[in-house]
Amino acid sequence: MTYKLGTYLIYLAVSGLLTVWVARTLHKNGQVFLDEALGNEDLARSVNHLLVVGFYLLNLGYVTVALKISEPLLDPSTAMEALAWKVGLVLLVLGGVHFFNIFVLSRFRRRRMLERMAPPIPPQRYVQPIPPFPSR
Repeated sequence: MTYKLGTYLIYLAVSGLLTVWVARTLHKNGQVFLDEALGNEDLARSVNHLLVVGFYLLNLGYVTVALKISEPLLDPSTAMEALAWKVGLVLLVLGGVHFFNIFVLSRFRRRRMLERMAPPIPPQRYVQPIPPFPSR
């Protein structure tokens, strides 16, 4: 087996396992956050499932697109460097997708919380409406 083929196989295995681990962790721990952000358990469960499917599609798609190693791998050292580069990019993409999801969902949560909040200061008095101008 050549260094390139071995690097490809290790890259696919590590990237696949990382993607599955992160998706399961986000699915399990993100349910509470989605319940709070969306205010409806059924909707939150459905959105959580859809986010996991999209997460798999996006990340595994990126892993396969980024598979090609263009430089020759002549020794184990260059193979390890190429593998580290590829896995590092996968981790950056996983982190970027995660933070984007958190950003979007936190905006939903903030909007829901603002809708439920009482006014910051109760009114001290009310202004009487101005009567309309008399018509001629």
